[in-house]
Amino acid sequence: MTDGENAHIMRSPSGLPTAARALLSETDWSSLQHAYGPAEDIPVALYSLVHEDPEVRSEALAVLDMAVLHQGSLYTVTAPAALFVAAVLDHPMGLAEHEGHFPWDGGPPRSLRAALLRWLGLVAESAAYGEDPARDRRDWDWAPWHETPRRERDPDELAALHACRNMRPALYDAVEPFLSSPDPHVREAALGAAVPLLSAPGLTDRVPRAAALLRDRCPGAGRRERAGVARALGAWGMDTSDLLADSDPAVRVCAALRPAPADRPRALAVLLDALRDPRTTDSWFPEPLPGLDGWFRFTVLCSALAVAESFEEVATVAVAIVAARGASVVDHERGPILLRAFPAGYDPTHPLTSAQRDLLRAFVDTDESTGGIGRNALWFQAAGLPEDRDGVAALL
Repeated sequence: MTDGENAHIMRSPSGLPTAARALLSETDWSSLQHAYGPAEDIPVALYSLVHEDPEVRSEALAVLDMAVLHQGSLYTVTAPAALFVAAVLDHPMGLAEHEGHFPWDGGPPRSLRAALLRWLGLVAESAAYGEDPARDRRDWDWAPWHETPRRERDPDELAALHACRNMRPALYDAVEPFLSSPDPHVREAALGAAVPLLSAPGLTDRVPRAAALLRDRCPGAGRRERAGVARALGAWGMDTSDLLADSDPAVRVCAALRPAPADRPRALAVLLDALRDPRTTDSWFPEPLPGLDGWFRFTVLCSALAVAESFEEVATVAVAIVAARGASVVDHERGPILLRAFPAGYDPTHPLTSAQRDLLRAFVDTDESTGGIGRNALWFQAAGLPEDRDGVAALL
């Protein structure tokens, strides 16, 4: 883009809030970095977010995704850029329809406001990662490479992380009004941002008010929204026992993802029931709920493995998943199941339990071309087990 085009863009948007203008003028952008180098180009991209031309807005959103938060990484420019986005959430241009800039941005058009809220949610998720290792393990996956020591962060990375964590109160203040938006896509995007924001240690005092706002909308809401509310309440440590008895199985499952200790047995039963019919479970949310990736059954399984006090509690369903001959996925199903069955690794001085034997037999009996041991070697290694079929068969 030429200097003349940049100057035109900087003049075009109207009605920028005072906070947004102050961020543009008072931030030393040249001292900051994004994924591709110095952040001197970011003010034009931020200003372009509320430009009248939809193509200019779309390109600006692409800059947020590709440079300011590249593959979930935080940079020194991420925090001031996010504060700018928060400051323009209620700009009139937020009502404009937005289509994805990249070919992989599927789904129906959303408003610019929904797109910006979704991006803030991604920033909040990245800022929270590593803050609670137990939560990260439960929320994402059990991949053995997650157990390797992380490299030392450089000073810029640490500065970016701390800045993004410190701004979370300001981000939530900007997001909260949209939890009650008349636009369901905006409400969903706001909730997707609120979940990781209010999971921060310093924001727990705001949870009761947010929970009340969400529960007020629940009675007349559809499946997707009620399920999202149930998941949010559980993520914030709120009581979801009433939703475990909801008439909709999708809502019940979302309420069971993080149950209170007293609800653990009932919640586990709900999760296991959903895993017995994975096709139906996946059909509930063809487009993943905010904050979740992949097929919904992956999230359900991960929660069931975490909620279970022993592998024996989930063994019947887990063995059926492994024995499904190609219908299960290594890194989201078979692998996590294997590590749950051998949480401390295989100990040759102790005999295999009946549940462990059934699981290993399912691996041995599954044809390798449809997901046998050969494609699970890294997980077997992490569990301290032989990495080939003959070695596992010898244990049996």
